Amino acid sequence: MLNNRQLFLQHNAQTTFFPLLLEMQKAEGVMITDVNGKKYFDMISGIAVSNVGHGNKQVLDAITEQAQSYMHLMVYGEFVQAPQVNFAKKLSDLLPGNLQCVYFVNSGAEAIDGALKLAKRYTGRAETISCKNAYHGSSQGVLSIMGSETYKSAYRPLIPGNRLIEFGNFDDLKHINHRTACVVIETIQGEAGVRTASAEYFKALREACNNYGAMLILDEIQCGMGRTGSMFAFEQYQFVPDILCLSKSLGGGMPIGAFISSTSIMQSLAHEPMLGHITTFGGHPVCCAAGLAALNYLIDNKVVETVAKKEQLFRKKLIHSHIKEIRGRGLMLALQFDSFDTNKRIIDCCIKNGLISDWFLFCDNAMRLAPPLIISDDEIEEACNIILKSIDEIIHQ
Repeated sequence: MLNNRQLFLQHNAQTTFFPLLLEMQKAEGVMITDVNGKKYFDMISGIAVSNVGHGNKQVLDAITEQAQSYMHLMVYGEFVQAPQVNFAKKLSDLLPGNLQCVYFVNSGAEAIDGALKLAKRYTGRAETISCKNAYHGSSQGVLSIMGSETYKSAYRPLIPGNRLIEFGNFDDLKHINHRTACVVIETIQGEAGVRTASAEYFKALREACNNYGAMLILDEIQCGMGRTGSMFAFEQYQFVPDILCLSKSLGGGMPIGAFISSTSIMQSLAHEPMLGHITTFGGHPVCCAAGLAALNYLIDNKVVETVAKKEQLFRKKLIHSHIKEIRGRGLMLALQFDSFDTNKRIIDCCIKNGLISDWFLFCDNAMRLAPPLIISDDEIEEACNIILKSIDEIIHQ
């Protein structure tokens, strides 16, 4: 009889020829336990998903309660469903006045797709701008604005009319003009290796979009929901987008995404044609209930307020001659090494020693650190000790 790993390789679609093949049994807090009972520190949160930790009781209770009331009833936008309404209202209460209308979808890629459609529909324009080394998802539409040809070339032709600019480069803002429907940008570039830009850059970007009537679409799919030390990363840069995209940690571990704008802009999708964006499972009531519970947990327990201090503890502990740089903000960090080979061997050694990390799509010589926001100081110290031990083991091989 085949074991689960063999069945996985035989019946589950593969995204690479070298999956980790760790078979997990349970997850709680910042720890994941495999079928052999070995525990691992989760230092990537399922790629910025598990902000409130694995198995959060408040989230699990909300899931159970909602599932016992009802699950899927109707395609999104027809029935009034309290989980959707309550979650949208809570998000709106935390956001500026022009971000008060929420369209719930299934994923980050769909959120970006929906935002692109909304911008084109509202402006009547076709050209888009995104950044080099940007990652916004992997669906056909979103792939068209991805900032790396490596992942695009096999799927051409894609949607035409996109221009790539360099993140943080003031001179490239000259490419925004009267033909631009939107600029799509991450507040902090994730897969580029956690790259930040200045508040002055975002101010200039906002002004350029205003000058030409282009929409500013902000991707906070990785960096939103408290990960950088504020509920939304753009709050630290003192500008506001026209459309905000969220996902990953938005559902407290359940699959959901959202694009958020003003009511007047969002109404563009309701006419000429009607049903301008349609989703069957978007805003699934169980996912919305989980997302609201996760958001309330962050607020009620003042979790976001602890993130900056935890970042400093990581920076204080992770001092090693082979760590060339620590980049990032809050609990969205990158440890820079000299090469992919070094980084990969350290990551593999970390896994052997009970800590899960990985590298970035467009920066394979840096290690990703994005643990659940609820990680304690003691857990940070223990995780850092494992990373430092793993570096030393690789150096002395």
